[in-house]
Amino acid sequence: MRLLTAALALGGISRLANAHEAEAVPKSQEPFVGWTKEDLDAKWGTDWGFSGISTFAHLPHTRCLQHPDEEYDIAILGAPFDTAVSYRPGARFGPRAIRAASSRQSSMRSYNPRAGLNPYADWAKVIDCGDIPITPFDNALALRQMTEAYTNLAHSKATAANAKSAVTYRNKPKLLSLGGDHSIALPTLRALNSIYGPVAVVHFDAHLDTWHPAKYPSAWIDPEDPTQQSFFTHGTMFWLAHNESLISKDKSVHAGLRTRLSGIGDNEEDTSQGWIRFSTDDIDDLGVETLAKQIVEHVGTETPVYLSIDIDVIDPGLAPGTGTPEPGGWTTRELIRVLRRIDGLNVVAADVVEVSPAFDGSGEQTALAGAQVAYEILTSMVKRGKVSEQADREPRAEL
Repeated sequence: MRLLTAALALGGISRLANAHEAEAVPKSQEPFVGWTKEDLDAKWGTDWGFSGISTFAHLPHTRCLQHPDEEYDIAILGAPFDTAVSYRPGARFGPRAIRAASSRQSSMRSYNPRAGLNPYADWAKVIDCGDIPITPFDNALALRQMTEAYTNLAHSKATAANAKSAVTYRNKPKLLSLGGDHSIALPTLRALNSIYGPVAVVHFDAHLDTWHPAKYPSAWIDPEDPTQQSFFTHGTMFWLAHNESLISKDKSVHAGLRTRLSGIGDNEEDTSQGWIRFSTDDIDDLGVETLAKQIVEHVGTETPVYLSIDIDVIDPGLAPGTGTPEPGGWTTRELIRVLRRIDGLNVVAADVVEVSPAFDGSGEQTALAGAQVAYEILTSMVKRGKVSEQADREPRAEL
């Protein structure tokens, strides 16, 4: 009797399960296997800001250093390195933080009204190339690794259509680095030199970063020996780049300066290296329009430019997550407005550096600022490719 009762009970459960399955899956629904790729992409191929693997702006990810045949027009590359700092470390986590902060950007919702374009859905193939795996134990080896990585990527190919485009700006791929401390500029400039020769640097920072390494006093170094590992820091890399003839003479600009100096000789040496300077206060005295105009006029619109942005150019009240904070800086909005007004520059590579998330606020405002600045740079790169295209299409007057 018990066996009969159990059998009847199991039969009932089976019928209920079959009935539920019939209700849950309509007979008219197609089976999962065999659906078209377009169907699957439409259903599962998008992410919310809080979902998906953390690449910059949900871009496709390729480990470009392992896949040198990968074609792209603009690449995002992380440089998680911070062992050349003079104060607070932590920027090795900057690339991760900036990527996370970019999560509300995506190809389906990143139209930039000021430029009239979506940088992720225009002429440029933009990808995230991941990070350079940089040693934290040996700065000489780290510099060698970064130099080789940037040089390899500098010789990558643009997508086939753009490599042959009549718009010359599209012919070579561009690179946007996420630091990392500011010393990553030296290996980047070495790589750019192999393609463009000396380039101009447009440098937004609270600090000069053109100091002679001996300005950091030490009885343990020979101030006349530039081969010493300790000469490579985040405050000396432009001095080193100048000595290697990587920077165009009398074309480079600092903006947002407000640091303390060892003496007026710091500015004099900076001038001798071919730089001009705009202080933080100049944005109040000149205004955004005039400041930006003077930068563009000094550099020129055809000179190849390395655009380098230390997040500490922003006031630490708004961007506390950085290694060498200096009170009295620009607002995030002021920096972005200046960047928008210099978008006529011929930017061939750029960086956003010194984001150190351990010192950021609970709202991650420094990383958010870094992600927004990167978005503005990408927008300007894509806009430059479109403006050049329009100029090439306009009829030229007869001589």
